[in-house]
Amino acid sequence: MVSPKNIVILTGSGISAESGVATFRDTGGVWAKYDYREVATPEGFAADPELVHRFYNDRRRGLSSAAPNEAHLALGELEVGVVARGGAMTLITQNVDDLHERAGSRNLLHMHGELSKSQCAACGEDLSTETACSVCERPGALRPYVVWFGEMPRFMDEAMDAIMSADLFVSIGTSGSVYPAAGFVSDARNAGASAMELNLEPSENAHLFTDSRYGPATKIVPAWVREILGGESGVD
Repeated sequence: MVSPKNIVILTGSGISAESGVATFRDTGGVWAKYDYREVATPEGFAADPELVHRFYNDRRRGLSSAAPNEAHLALGELEVGVVARGGAMTLITQNVDDLHERAGSRNLLHMHGELSKSQCAACGEDLSTETACSVCERPGALRPYVVWFGEMPRFMDEAMDAIMSADLFVSIGTSGSVYPAAGFVSDARNAGASAMELNLEPSENAHLFTDSRYGPATKIVPAWVREILGGESGVD
């Protein structure tokens, strides 16, 4: 296998599912239990901020018991290997958890925000309508650092710059149904990159990829990383 020099990887909730982090659209996922309009929209926050804070505080507490799995760790090692041979790797994630960071990924774009950004870095304090901003000191205005429905994802310019210069685009654990992320593979193909899908099952846009592997992320991602690094990886 010819090793790509510039790799862009998009990850979705499927890569964190094996760490115990709930997915959203699958049967029994988050949106089967909550109405997204109540907890993940600006309108929902305006109507009942305490409900929204409880929802995200519960998710934040649940994240503390999750750990990076073999797929996260493999991507952290891949970045080290690609950079060591003079290449570049950009990881774009739709996930708001911090499992990629804990697994060693550094060149990382959280396009949908981060759960940890809305809590106190010193004490992990839960948010409520009584919590005051440390800058303006106004209580009740703080909200989770998460992109809600109807809002523009973050780091889109940086993501597109990376995609336009990539020679390989990889999508891991995504449904292929949420835009603009679902359109990244078309952008990459139009720019001349190859495209690989690593997923539990074919996504809605699986036909746009030039190669694909299906199965649990903890199995197929480390195996693919070993191939890319040409046996250099220590991933089991």
